[in-house]
Amino acid sequence: MNGISCSINALNGLYDISGVEVGQHFYWQIGGFQVHAQVLITSWVVIAILLGSAIIAVRNPQTIPTAGQNFFEYVLEFIRDVSKTQIGEEYGPWVPFIGTMFLFIFVSNWSGALLPWKIIQLPHGELAAPTNDINTTVALALLTSVAYFYAGLSKKGLGYFSKYIQPTPILLPINILEDFTKPLSLSFRLFGNILADELVVVVLVSLVPSVVPIPVMFLGLFTSGIQALIFATLAAAYIGESMEGHH
Repeated sequence: MNGISCSINALNGLYDISGVEVGQHFYWQIGGFQVHAQVLITSWVVIAILLGSAIIAVRNPQTIPTAGQNFFEYVLEFIRDVSKTQIGEEYGPWVPFIGTMFLFIFVSNWSGALLPWKIIQLPHGELAAPTNDINTTVALALLTSVAYFYAGLSKKGLGYFSKYIQPTPILLPINILEDFTKPLSLSFRLFGNILADELVVVVLVSLVPSVVPIPVMFLGLFTSGIQALIFATLAAAYIGESMEGHH
């Protein structure tokens, strides 16, 4: 019962942290709902970049790849390798999911590292990278949780839930709690790193706009890419674990 109580508290915590704000946010009022407009706007920009890149990549494929086609094929092969390493031989159906997660987070993170969104003046609020908002990272983490539950149930049926009493039923509360700590750790890790990087860049741009921020922006590009890779790798690892069983 203590494990279930902790799990409920974790869910309530996810709901509470959805209201966390750093800086002044830009909202739209749609009916009775308050929508984080800055997240939607920057997410649409990221989605447009990804869709445009995909259209260019598949518009006219060549037998002898061009430089651009080589790049996209390398990215696809990289995502396949990550998925196969973490999931195993049944990785194929999960490549689109892992690839979408990786590319969306990667481009979102890079948009925050390259574009100081916060210096764009709005009538109310400010812009930021999509992954700079806790609601985005929690949503991505919850999607990952749904994915690995679906993977386990699809392969094992109701027998999937036997993992909660392995290797001993005494660990049932801890095994249940683990499923709630996974999205928490995924979301907070990504949110905290991207938020810190954007704040550092904005402060340096405001203080010394000419030279000093450039090395920090390059460092931000590196760490942003690493965070996208960590998220995608962990998502694939959780899916692989749910399909293989408890270890």
